[in-house]
Amino acid sequence: MDFTSLGIAFIAAFLAGFTNSIAGGGTLITFPVLVALGFPPITANITNTVALCPGHFGGVYAQRHMFQLQKKMLFRLLPVSIIGGMIGGYLLLNSDEKSFNLLVPFLILIATVLLAVQNPVKKWVALQISQKRQLKPYYTGLIIAVFISAIYGGYFGAGLGVILLATLGIFLKDQLTHLNILKQAISLIVNVTAAIYFIFSGQINWAFALTMAMGTLLGGYTGGHFTSKLNPEVFKWIVVIIGSCVGIIYLIKIF
Repeated sequence: MDFTSLGIAFIAAFLAGFTNSIAGGGTLITFPVLVALGFPPITANITNTVALCPGHFGGVYAQRHMFQLQKKMLFRLLPVSIIGGMIGGYLLLNSDEKSFNLLVPFLILIATVLLAVQNPVKKWVALQISQKRQLKPYYTGLIIAVFISAIYGGYFGAGLGVILLATLGIFLKDQLTHLNILKQAISLIVNVTAAIYFIFSGQINWAFALTMAMGTLLGGYTGGHFTSKLNPEVFKWIVVIIGSCVGIIYLIKIF
């Protein structure tokens, strides 16, 4: 076992947990680090998904007292979130490394763009809410959109929160804070579903997954104490710059 590599992965996970608690985009730190440490991209993605699950639990647990507000809607979306996450995981496990390698730079760049537009999406959702639309929620469209989002989340996951927030803002009339709770819960369900599916794949490097899980928890806990003192925009744009550079480097490699 390479303790130096484990140490690097722990630091990356700590930074991811810290960043996620303040601005988001932690996967854009941990996934490239695992690939740089020699992991095949699919194994890196699988290990990363499992390792970051505790961070999603932390986000949901912090808002547990508000879940009663979205209990009914969450149960409506629970089946498609689970099935979508499972399908995304299945697609990942049945992708060959060459095909996934070709997709990696585009997945990273898409996730980077999603992180960059996070605030405009929130403002757009808030605007939809402030206009007090009288339309009834379009549940069929919502279920289809969440299902597609869950497939993406099970396959790669970075930027899933932004996709879900925009989706919920299109189809539901509710307060932004309430939609954010629902987004957190669906993200947790999708990621845990994919992680459970991956456990039986035999492709998880448990030494790294457990080490990174501890790093994520510690980073998230530490970041939570600095949330009110740090500017999330600064952290967000640092991660956007990192993601853009990594995506471009991977893009150059495949051409």
